Amino acid sequence: MEDKTLDLVLDVKVKVTVQLGSCQLPMREVLELAPGAVIQLSQHASDPVGLYVNDKLIAYGEVVVVEDSFGIKITELVGTKPSN
Repeated sequence: MEDKTLDLVLDVKVKVTVQLGSCQLPMREVLELAPGAVIQLSQHASDPVGLYVNDKLIAYGEVVVVEDSFGIKITELVGTKPSN
């Protein structure tokens, strides 16, 4: 019976977001943003990115290029220790 219950939600779409980094800017600087502007994030280039499902952090990963698109390679699930 549990398998049938799980089958009901397997095709439900959820919002998946990857957060590369963040920063805080004064509104004055936000209003001055224009094409070509560079915003420095609080995250270092070597830091893992966060993978969120419906705004809940579930994993960390590395940014990769797949053909001509960006993707992420999962390196750690939240709540589990990374495998070495």
